[in-house]
Amino acid sequence: MKAAIVCDWLVTYAGAERVLEQILKIYPEADLFCLVDFVPENERGFLRGKKPKTTFLQTFPGAKKRYRSYLPLMPLAIEQLDVSGYDLVISSSHCVAKGIMTGPDQVHISYVHSPVRYAWDLQHQYLQEAGMTKGLKSWIARLILHYIRMWDYRTANGVDYFIGNSQFIARRIKKVYGREADVIYPPVNIDNFSLCTEKEDYYLTASRMVPYKKMRLIVEAFNQMPDKKLIVIGAGPEYEKTKAIAGKNVTMMGFQPFDVLKEKMQHARAFVFAAEEDFGITPVEAQACGTPVIAYGKGGSLETVRGQDKDNPTGLFFKEQTAESICEAVNRFETLDQPIRPEDCRKHAERFSEKRFREEFRAYVEEKMAQSSFGGCR
Repeated sequence: MKAAIVCDWLVTYAGAERVLEQILKIYPEADLFCLVDFVPENERGFLRGKKPKTTFLQTFPGAKKRYRSYLPLMPLAIEQLDVSGYDLVISSSHCVAKGIMTGPDQVHISYVHSPVRYAWDLQHQYLQEAGMTKGLKSWIARLILHYIRMWDYRTANGVDYFIGNSQFIARRIKKVYGREADVIYPPVNIDNFSLCTEKEDYYLTASRMVPYKKMRLIVEAFNQMPDKKLIVIGAGPEYEKTKAIAGKNVTMMGFQPFDVLKEKMQHARAFVFAAEEDFGITPVEAQACGTPVIAYGKGGSLETVRGQDKDNPTGLFFKEQTAESICEAVNRFETLDQPIRPEDCRKHAERFSEKRFREEFRAYVEEKMAQSSFGGCR
């Protein structure tokens, strides 16, 4: 079996790249394709020596830093990658990778992190955060996103089997493409974290400092609880604005190396998470340390955190993305009749290990390839 793996772009090592890393471990002989590849030489270990085949966007002016600005050309670019000589095509997609063109004698399995978020149900939020709600730029952006939606919907027909990274994303796939999706949760490197039962008197949040992560909202909430300490780890465009409003009980640490993040995560009283994520790796990492999670009760968090309505809970949820709702949840956490056990958090996190992902993904592909080989329904 000759296999090709297609991803959107390679510029860093984050959630989508962790999935790619594990797929490459399963299929070490597969060839790799993407729109652009700008991963620094000292960070390329996860690619396992692969040199991806890229598109014409690789040589465009400013593409290294502004590759996202070429979104209107990405559908055209991904269609220029030739994978016609492969039996199996696996796309890892959060933008256009699932639009790779395949033929009737090929099997295309698409692992979807999300349908293009900013083109579908999050369009209005995206335009608002980008400051493009009015004027000519707004209408140009809306026209481009309209075109992306039409292309995205059409190319769903080229996928034989969809995998969503959560039940939440499986529902989004059904809503957007009208297709059923199986679910295989992303891999989390549980072995990098160890159980710690000794907690200190502070809360932790850690993420990229971008609007949809709602880091500023968490800081605003703790400003209203001056008796409770919050540590914030992360950097990004929202950092300075958030630091400017932080109260004396809030420590803004900016970007920190892994060892510092791990230590703070292990000893935190709880990890606070306010984003609506497709899956959300960081809350799982916190649980791997034995640290409970206080999370926004929507999206992937409902699948990665066991709430108070479950046996052996690992956290609790707040209903709204407001400072008041976060404050209420923190106060509720501190007055639980039965404190959350670090051991339960660790055990739950182990459900999302890298080994489990590889086993489930390999078995899924083998099953679908067998169905296709013997005339099964595709």
